[in-house]
Amino acid sequence: MKPSNCPHDHPDCPLPADVERLRRELEALRELVSVDELTGLFNFRFLKRALASEMERTRRTGLSTGLVMVDLDHFKQGNDTHGHENGNLALQAAARTWQTQMRKIDIPCRYGGEEFVIILPNTRIQDAVHVAERLRWELAATDVELSTGTIRLTASFGVDEYREGESLTPDAFIHRVDMFVLAAKNEGRNRVCYDRERTARPVTEVTAQERASLFRKRKP
Repeated sequence: MKPSNCPHDHPDCPLPADVERLRRELEALRELVSVDELTGLFNFRFLKRALASEMERTRRTGLSTGLVMVDLDHFKQGNDTHGHENGNLALQAAARTWQTQMRKIDIPCRYGGEEFVIILPNTRIQDAVHVAERLRWELAATDVELSTGTIRLTASFGVDEYREGESLTPDAFIHRVDMFVLAAKNEGRNRVCYDRERTARPVTEVTAQERASLFRKRKP
């Protein structure tokens, strides 16, 4: 028999309480999705889990975790000039450009708005700076096609490294890198900023574990 409060003809139509439960379960599943719908990069939720995991790996193995934070320059002004849809195209173009420059183990994430964070497992700060410089150059050299015409994008980069023995939470690590993004903006944008004293640590040969990790593909 059809439930008395069911507005439909189907005999298995769920009761309102069941509908609400299904709605909550669907929302929970959506929150578990690891990929940003617009850019195809990992999303903020995945970023927090992955960064905590990589920092724990550093504590266990002694292999550093590099972190690159990126903020597209003058993005809000560009949105006002070219429109929100073109702003989305610009975000997608930046994501595509950077994805072609990543190792298999790197974890590119959309942090929010026009900000991105890239986790670099098993990466010293010297190498992380080189990655950031390459990403900066590639973005600035790439034509981006919008409905209003072709533009070039630039971005401000902050770079840092989490080392074994440091007492630092993922949020504190992100905040530390964000300070270098702010410095890059204050120094004129389209540049990479980092703690130059930390790059003074001698670079040794890549370990066998680091070489092997380059061939393990990370999936959402």
